[in-house]
Amino acid sequence: MLERYFKYPRVLHRLRGGGLGDELDCIATHLFESGYQRTSAKIYLGRLGRFGGVVSRAKPITQALIDGFVAGCPTKTSRVAARTAIALARRIVPHRFEIGRHEPHPHEALLTGYSSYLREVRGLAVKTREGQMLLARRLLAWWERHHASEPLSAMTGIHVLALTGHLMGLSSMDNTRAATGSYMRRFLRFLHWANLNDLDLARFVPRTPCYRLAHLPRQLGWEDIRKAIDAIDPATPTGSRDRAILLLLATTGIRNKELRSLVLEDIRWRDAQVRIRRTKARRDRSVPLTQEAGEALADYVLRARPDCRSRRVFLVHLPPVRPIDCSTNISRIVRSALQRAGIVLNGPIGAHLIRHSLATHLVNRRRPINEIADLLGHRSIDTTAIYVKVAVSQLAEVALPFPGDA
Repeated sequence: MLERYFKYPRVLHRLRGGGLGDELDCIATHLFESGYQRTSAKIYLGRLGRFGGVVSRAKPITQALIDGFVAGCPTKTSRVAARTAIALARRIVPHRFEIGRHEPHPHEALLTGYSSYLREVRGLAVKTREGQMLLARRLLAWWERHHASEPLSAMTGIHVLALTGHLMGLSSMDNTRAATGSYMRRFLRFLHWANLNDLDLARFVPRTPCYRLAHLPRQLGWEDIRKAIDAIDPATPTGSRDRAILLLLATTGIRNKELRSLVLEDIRWRDAQVRIRRTKARRDRSVPLTQEAGEALADYVLRARPDCRSRRVFLVHLPPVRPIDCSTNISRIVRSALQRAGIVLNGPIGAHLIRHSLATHLVNRRRPINEIADLLGHRSIDTTAIYVKVAVSQLAEVALPFPGDA
């Protein structure tokens, strides 16, 4: 694969004769398949070829070796290129690097068992398990810091109360504290279930009052969403993608993860529908594809979408070309569109803000609440009931007169 970037036999012999050897061909293949520009790929491969001159094939690459090589680069630009090239190599051929081979966690077996418990016994999704495992690591780190010489079987209610005070102090919002308490109770129940502690310590974790319908959902006016969509220039490839994303969010109420998981086969052009799989409610659903959203989506797929082996609909356009896997990418697209339209907001901005705005817009148009629940994919109509609170004009019609009013 190096022949795609270098044609002289002497150069190819020098690159393959270094400490990275034939692994440079693997790296070149990855750069080509990921859509890196030819000039960028040649720069990175050239830097790795130089790095291979100071690397031994028989020994793993250490951080000290990397630091010494980067420090020896003559200019700032060459140092940045060297760091980037080595970071790429670490991702593509990680077995050659000693970096990242950390000592095992003192409770690694326990954490592995807890992860299996969450997956197989509790049936939790991957994203939910990540939050629970993070809390478990924080809990065990606190125990190691304060009671390193004692086993978990020695944990008592007094310890749990002190631990609760520490973990609750890490957050300032009631929702986060309520989730922290719930995660703590689940882990402590696991300790009792796995016979690692004879006490039911979960009962010592206090509950944080958190009322689901106490606050109004954040929302945007429908004219602001329309202004943000119109501010996107569809003539550029990224503009075509961003406009299709905004229109799908604004017309279907699709969640961030659901949007990122869409594949080309999920778009039913003849039926004017989008099939959403692997939803939060763990059931597939179909949502209508409006004409404007369908035209924007077709323009992106046919004209602006980069060539990629992945069947995912929405891709990162900068090399390496790949599916959008990070939720912050979608949030950044929404935030940028609002900023271009001159709409300034405080607090988090992302796909869920558009979802709330769509639900509020439909309530204000007097759409049936069960229809809105079906569109949003809510299993219970009670989840959709919070949007009724924003329909002030409709609530005023059913409000009883205040006693004493003339």
